[in-house]
Amino acid sequence: MKILIVDDSKTFRKMIKAVLTEAGYNEIIEAESAKQAFDILKIADEEAEDSEIDLILMDIVMPEVDGIEATRIIKTKKHLRDIPIVMVSALTEKDSLVRAFDVGAIDFINKPINSVELGARVRTQLKLKEEINKRKARERELIKISRLLEDANVQLKKLSELDGLTSIPNRRCFDRSFKLEWLRGVREYQPVAILMIDIDYFKAYNDHYGHQQGDTCLRQIAKAVSEAVKRPGDLAARYGGEEFVVYLSNTTVEGAVRVAEEIQINVNNLALEHAASVIHPCVTVSIGVASMIPDPSVKPEKLIEAADRALYKAKRLGRNNIQNSVITPFESSNDSIAAE
Repeated sequence: MKILIVDDSKTFRKMIKAVLTEAGYNEIIEAESAKQAFDILKIADEEAEDSEIDLILMDIVMPEVDGIEATRIIKTKKHLRDIPIVMVSALTEKDSLVRAFDVGAIDFINKPINSVELGARVRTQLKLKEEINKRKARERELIKISRLLEDANVQLKKLSELDGLTSIPNRRCFDRSFKLEWLRGVREYQPVAILMIDIDYFKAYNDHYGHQQGDTCLRQIAKAVSEAVKRPGDLAARYGGEEFVVYLSNTTVEGAVRVAEEIQINVNNLALEHAASVIHPCVTVSIGVASMIPDPSVKPEKLIEAADRALYKAKRLGRNNIQNSVITPFESSNDSIAAE
């Protein structure tokens, strides 16, 4: 452990060093002034966490900055606060001792030095400092573990809201996010749109190509849907099975239909063969669209139900098409939602 001797007398520094070396302490640093001690302690380094010095033996009477003021300055620095400072001086006035302890000194040794007393005081303080070092190391380790756990929890939360197959948000994430978006729409009186998307004849696709190829198809469709949802405030998610859902903030039904058309274009560009489809040689999707200005008296599920009805109408009309619903607060409160 490193000991710093601060004394303007070279002779006295050498004497203390000799005593400490004889006692088995080899890492001893000397400073002839408080200023030199400050440099050794890197007192100006605001980013430092700890000092390599474990104990300071500080003379009280020194030119420019005396030992009491030097101690006060050292104890104001967070990374130096735990270093024990033992005052070493020929002064025995009660006032000087009181001031020394008031600013943070932990012990006092009179000059001339008694080598046995010095060795005992140094051993005691270094043992205490070693315990402080161990405690701080444990605290740092606990902080590190705590941060790792926090990061792990953040990652687990992200994973819990992602669909395991397609790696896009899952139903749970959609439900939570959509409720928040609905409340924002209520507050700002801005429309919110929902797109319900279904892969046409997907069961037949699975039966014909196998579930492994079906999973590949789902991943590709998820990517095609996600790529059409470009704004940070919007969300595309896997709703379940072969169904996907999108919510679009501040979007009228006309704007939502344009996004739906882009999704269909993306899916068509994939040109995924679908020999079991009765409407098209490649995989297609049907899309139901609904939009409304959220009303505090209406549950957000009403908008999802409207988009779902529009989706079923798209299926009844031969699939591979887009149908939409426009909902007014009056209509939604009377449950008269209809696909147009």
